[in-house]
Amino acid sequence: MSIRPQSELFDGNILRQAVMGSVLKLAPQKLVRNPVMFVTGVVAALVTIVFVRDAVTGANGLGFTGQVAAWLWFTVLFANFAEAVAEGRGKAQADALRRTRSDTPAKLLLHPDDADDNLWQPKSALDLNQGDVVLVEAGDTIPADGEIIEGIASVNESAITGESAPVIRESGGDRSAVTGGTLVLSDWIKVKVTAAPGSTFLDRMIALVEGAERQKTPNELALSILLSGMTLIFLIAVVTLWGLAGYSGTVLSLTVLIALLVTLIPTTIGGLLSAIGIAGMDRLIRFNVVAVSGRAVEAAGDVDTLLLDKTGTITYGNRLATAFVAVPGLTAHDVAEAALLASLSDETPEGRSIVALAKGEYSLGDVNIQASQSSIIPFSAQTRISGLDFDGRTIRKGAVDAVLAFVKLTYDESPAEFREAVQAIARTGGTPLAVANERGLVGVIHLKDVVKPDIKARFAELRAMGIRTVMVTGDNPVTAAAIATEAGVDDYIAEATPQDKLAYIKSEQAKGRLIAMCGDGTNDAPALAQADVGVAMQTGTQAAREAGNMVDLDSDPTKLIEITQIGKQLLMTRGSLTTFSIANDVAKYFAIIPALFVATYPQLGALNLMGLATPESAILSAVIFNALIIVALIPLALNGIAYRPVGAVALLRRNLAIYGLGGFVVPFVGIKIIDVAVSTLGLA
Repeated sequence: MSIRPQSELFDGNILRQAVMGSVLKLAPQKLVRNPVMFVTGVVAALVTIVFVRDAVTGANGLGFTGQVAAWLWFTVLFANFAEAVAEGRGKAQADALRRTRSDTPAKLLLHPDDADDNLWQPKSALDLNQGDVVLVEAGDTIPADGEIIEGIASVNESAITGESAPVIRESGGDRSAVTGGTLVLSDWIKVKVTAAPGSTFLDRMIALVEGAERQKTPNELALSILLSGMTLIFLIAVVTLWGLAGYSGTVLSLTVLIALLVTLIPTTIGGLLSAIGIAGMDRLIRFNVVAVSGRAVEAAGDVDTLLLDKTGTITYGNRLATAFVAVPGLTAHDVAEAALLASLSDETPEGRSIVALAKGEYSLGDVNIQASQSSIIPFSAQTRISGLDFDGRTIRKGAVDAVLAFVKLTYDESPAEFREAVQAIARTGGTPLAVANERGLVGVIHLKDVVKPDIKARFAELRAMGIRTVMVTGDNPVTAAAIATEAGVDDYIAEATPQDKLAYIKSEQAKGRLIAMCGDGTNDAPALAQADVGVAMQTGTQAAREAGNMVDLDSDPTKLIEITQIGKQLLMTRGSLTTFSIANDVAKYFAIIPALFVATYPQLGALNLMGLATPESAILSAVIFNALIIVALIPLALNGIAYRPVGAVALLRRNLAIYGLGGFVVPFVGIKIIDVAVSTLGLA
């Protein structure tokens, strides 16, 4: 799996930009998007005004008021800094992608409907329109997103995926989509442009990973509303407390009341909430997955069922040769030699795999056949057979019945071992190809749709996470069952049509389950659009990529493991830091409330569990702690809480113990340490 290089958390360039961004975010129109920080900014401005007034009038307590004002501004700046760092990491990714864009010259075909006419004229990639057809040859950069309508080529997609190994792209099937900015290494292709200027896949990636215009998810909006409500409640409570203090004869300054308000409202989670969401999408980019929305990332954290298209996802999609079986009197080496000769001019994936198997496992070298002394028999749909005639030898390979007809045998007349091999291959979901020469049958080639390596272990990981895997395929039930067993999926749907996939997803969603779908073909598009998490393969068609709400640049269907972990990280980080923030606020009550009323009600001294020096010291220490705890939690908010595949109850118990109890205990320790420092330095 290719992982795109990431900026370090404390990268100097990002930090410098974040410092500037945290100041720019003080603008009211930007700060108002975060209600908790907006209130903190407003009251910080009020304390600043009080400080200026007291400085002019020479009032007492000027130093205390000035320090409170400074730390309130730091609280807002630190929250802005966390968001700016998260955005900066996303923008660094966007800049790397933007460098891959250029005004690429294109070869616009003048007569695209004439397959024999390759006359073209130069045109800027920025001037191409949807529907234009361009010729891209070896060494050319593909100028725009599109579909290959003719040809086959090896393409370097490292600019998009980070993976240096070239991939094959060809017309037809599910590997016809190409991305602007990638490089053709060999052969040629004709590409029909499918994206308008400014709306290419790369343009959308850049906009998504920048994060600055990220829309809040429903869960995030709900939490923002909850935090706003809590802020309003504490605002009313503090105003009420002011009246109570006046009634009891306790004098509370505006500075003290504002300090009380800021330490009571959930500033910790309010300051980090936006950074958590932005960082969640940024972590996806590390695994070469681009999410269309944060909502999809959240949904990934709650996925119950993963629906997988077999071809191109669980399997490679091409039938590959895996074994040679000989008839009595011959060896597998004899079959390999004949199959190699019959496949020398076979450029299909199956033919290339036969050559690779014969050379790799049987140490057969290249065979030099003079064209003038040989006759190549190409494969055709009518004959279903191919081969080679040379030097008095006649070699054929192809469909079993076609090869039997070539050697003038019926199926029942063929050797029993030959029939058994054919039947065994068919029972396992493979395709048998017969091999013969001028003397008769030689053996059988076992072709199978090869399951990707290590995929069974990956599915076991999904199972441990509570995710059920279901394979959907158009194969018959026998073939589907064999591949499902080999891959280790929990269930399968055989002979599935696009309508069947869509119906299955709707049925599961009606039962309250969240469904994720991985696919790469146009026939997967309806299911990808209906699924809660639709992960389209980058190697897939344009329709599939448009339908999904995520695109996997590595085209690895098991990437859902990382996607799900990141989704769970996002949800856990947000929930844990919310718990920590609320527990923090409860602990801070023991610092602020006794300090405010101990003179009027000495009995409240029993609540001074921390043994803080003076009321002013207690208030200032709480305000300082309130600002510094945001800084301390920035790395956790950006990197996320580590996810372990254990049960939900165990996770809840663990996080409550760490972030609930920890959030209650940490302020006692932190505020006490700050109080000692404040008292020692004579700051209050």
